[in-house]
Amino acid sequence: MTVTFVAAVLVAGGVFYGLVVLLNVQEIDSAAKLDAKTLFDLVKLSFGVVAGSGALVALVVAYRRQRVDEAGAHREATRLHTERFSQAVDKLGSDSPAVRLGGVHALAGLADDAPDASLRQTCIDVLCAYLQLPFTPDPGGDPTHQEEHHRYLALRNVRHTILRLIGDHYRRPQGTHRSWQGCDLDLTGVTIDGSMDFRGAVFSDGAVSFSNAKFSGGAVSFIDAVFSGSVVTFIGARFSGTTVFFDDAVFSGGEVSFVGAVFSGGRVFVGARFSGGAVSFIAARFSGGEVSFGGATGLAPTALLVSVGIPVPTTVTLPSDWLPPIP
Repeated sequence: MTVTFVAAVLVAGGVFYGLVVLLNVQEIDSAAKLDAKTLFDLVKLSFGVVAGSGALVALVVAYRRQRVDEAGAHREATRLHTERFSQAVDKLGSDSPAVRLGGVHALAGLADDAPDASLRQTCIDVLCAYLQLPFTPDPGGDPTHQEEHHRYLALRNVRHTILRLIGDHYRRPQGTHRSWQGCDLDLTGVTIDGSMDFRGAVFSDGAVSFSNAKFSGGAVSFIDAVFSGSVVTFIGARFSGTTVFFDDAVFSGGEVSFVGAVFSGGRVFVGARFSGGAVSFIAARFSGGEVSFGGATGLAPTALLVSVGIPVPTTVTLPSDWLPPIP
């Protein structure tokens, strides 16, 4: 404290001397005397300059201390997140379906509260990886396999819960709490045999893959979804035994690929708007049921007219302003 006080006095004295020299008081005697009031004002100004400098230094020190505190808080939050993450992943590996279900909800909660985007993405990646794991098919309702059947239903409920949580979080506007929009979503090869709701979701960032996924049950909705900047792939996906809705979806940017996809049921693109971006149906196959593009607007997606022209038992409805299928 003593050193600081002496330094402040010396600095104030230096400022005072500088002001006196600046005012050229050596020559003031010929016109006016440097009275006590002027000297007092100079002293106040000198110490004011010192006080302002000290306040600036204090502000810089406080800012640096705040940054250090924030970095420490982030490290602590990351440490706690890592501990909870390990516990949640352990639950996913449990033999008990109920414990696995708890792990699913724990991971979803961790993704919501993650300190940064990379930790949130890690939680989402683990949930997607669980869906990609192979599972034992339903042994059926034979009384001799009743226990296996019940276990199958319990584990299927775990998978359906993940699908529901993903849909719930993707419907939330990007930037709001619990929104996963903008995150990568890798559902490559996943069997989606339950309902999944992406109604109104916006795919404007990140990469979303349904490549080689099997849509085999329930209803999957992309109604009013907006594809405006991200890369969304349905390459080799199979739409069979389920209804997938792209009604009133907007394809205005980014890249959406249905290359090699197989549509064998359900009307999917009613009222869709193709106003930009790259939407491709190269080598897509329509092998049964009814597929409708009725009310769709904009240019026909790449190779769509060729794909629907393949002579297969299906009914494909196209807008009147698009070219008819090749016979």
